[in-house]
Amino acid sequence: MPNANRLPAPRAARGRALLWAALLAASLPAQAAWDLNMPVGVSPISREVYDLHMLILGICTVIALVTFGAMAYAIFANRKSQGAVPDTGMTHSTKAEIIWTVVPTLILVFMGFESAPALIRIEDTRNAEMTIKITGYQWKWQYEYLGEGVSFFSTLAADSNAARRLGANADLGQVDNYLLNVDEPLVVPVGVKIRYLLTAEDVLHAWWMPDFAVKRDAIPGYVNEGWFQVDEPGTYRGQCAELCGKDHGFMPIVVRALPRTEFDAWLADRKAPAPAATTAAATPAAAP
Repeated sequence: MPNANRLPAPRAARGRALLWAALLAASLPAQAAWDLNMPVGVSPISREVYDLHMLILGICTVIALVTFGAMAYAIFANRKSQGAVPDTGMTHSTKAEIIWTVVPTLILVFMGFESAPALIRIEDTRNAEMTIKITGYQWKWQYEYLGEGVSFFSTLAADSNAARRLGANADLGQVDNYLLNVDEPLVVPVGVKIRYLLTAEDVLHAWWMPDFAVKRDAIPGYVNEGWFQVDEPGTYRGQCAELCGKDHGFMPIVVRALPRTEFDAWLADRKAPAPAATTAAATPAAAP
């Protein structure tokens, strides 16, 4: 005897569908905060990379919907076919083979046509107004403004370094940009094409700045080359993206982008000679 409390199959299915829809709607605010997509960035290349990413993602999404939609339809439409005799008449179709060969080929050609110009521009370092040499160490970065006589090391900020240690018992919520702050950020001018030369002194590192769409390996004995241009003033943060030792997670990258006049003032200040020693310290003591 059937259970009188059991819902008919169509009503049960509708109930499950409504439940899933309600759960999905309730989770939308949380999903919006996840920032699952890649950042648009603040450089011409980063925006171009983002557009390409969205184009390829759209193509892959359409392919997935068509493929899995056809599979789902076939499964649903033939779910009561138990005991049916399979149709073995179609063992070969030249037309089908042409379609599933030509269509993917055209899609790949289109994606290559769209992405090739961007790949060429990413590697084009001509007409750069400034060159910065970036050297990775265990576990810090060195920045050298070539031709300017300015060079410094950039290491993990003191408060993050103290809070990360065993037994520190620090409130990490009170540490400004925990593990993503440095004592000396790289400073660059806004709107200037900057060529960078990237290498390492000890082991493999990688200079990764998501907002610039830059991620290059720093290889000992080899110099990688690239460029970026920051179009918006601000502070941007990245990390070493190549496992380089026990403190790999503690060598962040921070870049400050300043308007050109402010950058020129900063550079002039860094190039200024150190204050001369006081006269008393510089003059040798008189003979007794």
